[in-house]
Amino acid sequence: AIYLLYAHARLESIISKGLDDHKINVDDIVKNNSAKIVLGHPSERNLALHLQMFADMIVEVLDDLYPYRVCDFLYALSQAVSEFITKCKVIGSDEMESRLLLCRASAIVMRQCFQLLAIQHVDRI
Repeated sequence: AIYLLYAHARLESIISKGLDDHKINVDDIVKNNSAKIVLGHPSERNLALHLQMFADMIVEVLDDLYPYRVCDFLYALSQAVSEFITKCKVIGSDEMESRLLLCRASAIVMRQCFQLLAIQHVDRI
């Protein structure tokens, strides 16, 4: 589970750095609906595709009651997050707002999975 928690902590760290260093508050952007997510890089598209599969995974789990599906989904999402963070510069890039929104969306979905699995999430490791 540490790999999953580490991926989430990295997302939270990037979001915090965007606020501290560049004064970009992702939560304000979401509230004001002032930016859109642009998926220009293949890693961004891959991560967004994984996020889109969240609802389908929940429906499957409710249908067959196999919690391992949440584990599999969360692991695949963590891999997509790691690829995205490695290949796409978030802080200081031209696409920073869009990528910070993608980070926030990923962190929210990961926290939902952690809650379903009764895993306490962490914001720092």
